[in-house]
Amino acid sequence: MSRNIDDVNKIITFNYKFNFGSGLEKEFSVKLDNKTLNLIQTKRESYPKWTELKYLKCPNCSLSDAHHAFCPVAVNLVDLVDFFQAGISYEEVDLLIDTEERGYIKHTTLQQGISSIIGIYMVTSGCPVMELLKPMVRSHLPFATVRETQYRVISMYLLAQYFLHKRGKEPDWQLRNLVKIYDDIRIVNKSFFQRLAHIKIKDATLNALVKLDMSAQHVSFSIDRNVLDEMEYLFNAYFE
Repeated sequence: MSRNIDDVNKIITFNYKFNFGSGLEKEFSVKLDNKTLNLIQTKRESYPKWTELKYLKCPNCSLSDAHHAFCPVAVNLVDLVDFFQAGISYEEVDLLIDTEERGYIKHTTLQQGISSIIGIYMVTSGCPVMELLKPMVRSHLPFATVRETQYRVISMYLLAQYFLHKRGKEPDWQLRNLVKIYDDIRIVNKSFFQRLAHIKIKDATLNALVKLDMSAQHVSFSIDRNVLDEMEYLFNAYFE
């Protein structure tokens, strides 16, 4: 069934089903507000201490402790962290991901599966740093390669510059600020790793964060080292 993307009352849903070799199944239904792309979730009566904003707070966090009791990323991830607290990184799983547009199936490691869903939770949390990646959530691509991620990130950023230009603001066609954005994202990734490392969980979720940080590192490297020049041949038709 097709979705009318202009209907702001509809909910965007990504269903992640983890099938373990033991026969255990676990499904996470990720529901996003179609207008804000924020995660829709039921609030808990209480949250663990590690979710508090002041608990190993990211050094580049702009949120005020006085107005935000909890880290928005931590609140989004608490159920996921709880379920996978005993998970081992290289445990094999069959991961099925369903969206309204298509489905994905992959036999993979637990850390890769968790990494894919964590990426959604972090970006849709309301974290001021991760917020800038929200446009990519609307066209979420599970299991993306490094090259696919680079292409999607840079395309997203350049489209943002087009919209800034339309609003009379100065666009960043040289991608200078994109490097800064990803530097900040890497600080959040590393800080959140430290937050989770202080609670008693196995390595699957921790290494899922490492995978996300490695992806962010590749994006920064591709801009700093002019790896984009390697993509130029793809656009030869535009140069004739």
